[in-house]
Amino acid sequence: MSLRVHVEECDSEAALLAVLQQAPDDARTAFVRDGDGLIGWGVAARLPVGTGPNRFANARAALQETVGAAVGERDQVVAVGSFTFDEDEDASLLTIPRQTLVRRDGHSRIITVGADPDGADDLRSILRRSDAPAAPDLSRGGDGRPRHAGSTVRDDRWLEAVAEATRVIRTGEVEKVVLARDLHLWSRTAFDLDHILHGLATTFPSCFTFLVDQLVGASPELLLAREGTTLRSRVLAGTAARAADPAADDLLGEALLASTKDRREHDLALRSAVDALSPVCEHVEAPDGPSLLRLDNVQHLGSDLTGTVAPTVDLHGEGHILDLVGRLHPTAAVGGAPRDRALRAIDELEGMSRGRYAGPVGWCTAAGDGAFAIALRCAEVDGDRARLFAGAGIVEGSLPEAELTETWLKLRAMTGVLDR
Repeated sequence: MSLRVHVEECDSEAALLAVLQQAPDDARTAFVRDGDGLIGWGVAARLPVGTGPNRFANARAALQETVGAAVGERDQVVAVGSFTFDEDEDASLLTIPRQTLVRRDGHSRIITVGADPDGADDLRSILRRSDAPAAPDLSRGGDGRPRHAGSTVRDDRWLEAVAEATRVIRTGEVEKVVLARDLHLWSRTAFDLDHILHGLATTFPSCFTFLVDQLVGASPELLLAREGTTLRSRVLAGTAARAADPAADDLLGEALLASTKDRREHDLALRSAVDALSPVCEHVEAPDGPSLLRLDNVQHLGSDLTGTVAPTVDLHGEGHILDLVGRLHPTAAVGGAPRDRALRAIDELEGMSRGRYAGPVGWCTAAGDGAFAIALRCAEVDGDRARLFAGAGIVEGSLPEAELTETWLKLRAMTGVLDR
């Protein structure tokens, strides 16, 4: 099977999310950072993903079979995907939008798939209307403000789970366990995804603002990007609050950098990423120590990795970004270390399904390039209901009350937008 594909350059400078706001309400998707990225709508192909340890490889094979080798657009057709955290959950998806607008470094192109190329006229007309878009009204007001409807696991039970995780860590069975929790919201009116997207992109411009099948969020963590033979990844682990006063904010950052507990949490996450990428790379470069990544609501310890894919890996067909994402996920930043024992601890202690929270979310081509973030600072939205997520890395020295506070700080990324 192969798809009919039409690609054309365009010179519009309209903001991607402003264009998406005017697009047909038909399976809309977005993956945007600092004005670059992509938006799309419609479904030209829905690719089978399934479950189990081979789901990323299966998704890659389905994408390459669908696009076809003779089309000549293997590096142009874009598929957008979101994968569950747990390999046994059957909610992962990978789709090829009917129309996609891709922008990089100010250069844009329109990709129309599986339809008459004249269908791009729809997008051209939207672009003309969007060249000078009005700022969206981010104020909900009145009875539209959401109400908290509790969590799947009560706070006291979650504190007990953290305490049990620290006990297991003291036995030496595991070094780190990431425990997540959720927050359910409801509203008298349906949540407005455009409102959420614009609010997140405005508040967190350096994050990856995404929308894939009602999963919406702004992730600060790049799981993996591949361009040619170059790989990039950003590891985040270790969190502190922000302060309005610059001097106090600097003190919080300095304390985070000096924290033995947070440095250990970060080092475990960094090591898991390096260990996963090293076998497929000619070399992997990592910084000697983390730096601070400051966001609107929190600050993190961060390390940026780069690597070069080994030629033998591509020769054996294992260098596609989906295959590499399958090697990385889940890193110790969202699972723990050692991986298998940490995942068993999550299953035993967390008490809820994560769904697609903390799973890979992003885009790829059949040729193997793409970018996937970790689905953090996100919510699953269904009409007037929303389910928000946050997690905390538990290591030796973690205090349950402090970890609970950290999850509330992270939840503010979404509640701060939804409460407007």
